[in-house]
Amino acid sequence: MRLRRVWLAALLAVLAPAAVAADEDFLARAVASPARTPEYRQRDVYRHPEQTLRFFGIRPDMTVVEVWPGEGWFTEILAPYLREQGHYYAAGTAYSAPDASAAAQRAAAAFQQKLDADPERYGKVTVTEFRPPDVVEICPPGSADLVLSFQHVHNWMTARTEQDAFNAFYRALKPGGILGLVEHRARPYTTIEQTRETGYVNEDYVKALAANAGFEFVAGSQVNANRRDTKDYPQGVWTLPPTLALREQDQAKYLKIGEPDRMTLKFRKPE
Repeated sequence: MRLRRVWLAALLAVLAPAAVAADEDFLARAVASPARTPEYRQRDVYRHPEQTLRFFGIRPDMTVVEVWPGEGWFTEILAPYLREQGHYYAAGTAYSAPDASAAAQRAAAAFQQKLDADPERYGKVTVTEFRPPDVVEICPPGSADLVLSFQHVHNWMTARTEQDAFNAFYRALKPGGILGLVEHRARPYTTIEQTRETGYVNEDYVKALAANAGFEFVAGSQVNANRRDTKDYPQGVWTLPPTLALREQDQAKYLKIGEPDRMTLKFRKPE
């Protein structure tokens, strides 16, 4: 029996690197897929999807929840990547909600149309609602391996529902599960009121929200950092691409700066 255990351990040691390499190749192919929207692929230079998802430890057999997927930028990567072995939840706002704005209704309807138009890629996506503080069950409690949020903490801060959001993510994750966050990074000592005006978020405040929910901080990455971002613009973070809130005014200047400086943070739900 002891020899059998030793043999199995040796076999796993040989196979594990090959399995990891296969997973990494699979992710690289998902990011490089020509089926992605060309305008989305052009933003890879700022959003670094492959490096970001690897930092969060994604695997194709995971149950992954993306919170507020918007127009589906990451959906085009995550849904095909998780289709065969994993499960992808897209936790969005509900356009059927009676208090939903017209813009929210259009965005949610467009996202659903995107899924319906390509069942080969998106047929296994599960769409759930996330409207804190009222609707917060983004997947069955304790079932997610990884919860992802890309540039939404400032929205919840504006709505004063940020702690509700983090509490919901904690409930969704399995013990040992990971919360991966990317958010516009503010200068130190930026206040909550300043965040609501500019969209830039204090990194210490994000860590405090996570800790209050019960998370442990694992690590941060500079993969989405942008040192050219001075964070002092007339329309806050929305002055820079992709929004370019000032339209043609100083557009060349803001395009040269690029997309905002972003923190990339990894948290774990204790086992």
